[in-house]
Amino acid sequence: MNATSRSPSLTVRREVAAPPPELFDAWLDPDKLANWMRPGDTDRSNITTDPRVGGEFEILMETPRGDIPHTGAYQMISRPKRLAFTWNSPEAGSRNSLVTIDFNPAGRGTEVVLTHENLPSQVEADNHRKGWTRVLDYMSKAYAKDA
Repeated sequence: MNATSRSPSLTVRREVAAPPPELFDAWLDPDKLANWMRPGDTDRSNITTDPRVGGEFEILMETPRGDIPHTGAYQMISRPKRLAFTWNSPEAGSRNSLVTIDFNPAGRGTEVVLTHENLPSQVEADNHRKGWTRVLDYMSKAYAKDA
């Protein structure tokens, strides 16, 4: 496969002032996840999770434009180092794009490295980069208050 036929992907990094196990667990806890899974103009997110390999999740982002559903299934749960799940949404399509999150000890907290692969086009990759950047910013702010 040549480089022009590869599906677009993205990587976003953020240092968060909390230990890896705490952040890892927060990605699987619907109440904690709802606190910062609010990219763009999302007012709130309603989330259900079944945190086991093969288990599914649903994130319904409520926006002024209407509700935006996001679904997927957990592919890897390796606490507290790595979490991977499929991601389907109106912008990502239903092609099971893959999100992998690594939790690396760093300084006074954790470097969270989020990689999103198999997006339908570069436009969707750019839009998701903005969304994931906002999500990690909100996560960082949520844990800065606790620090």
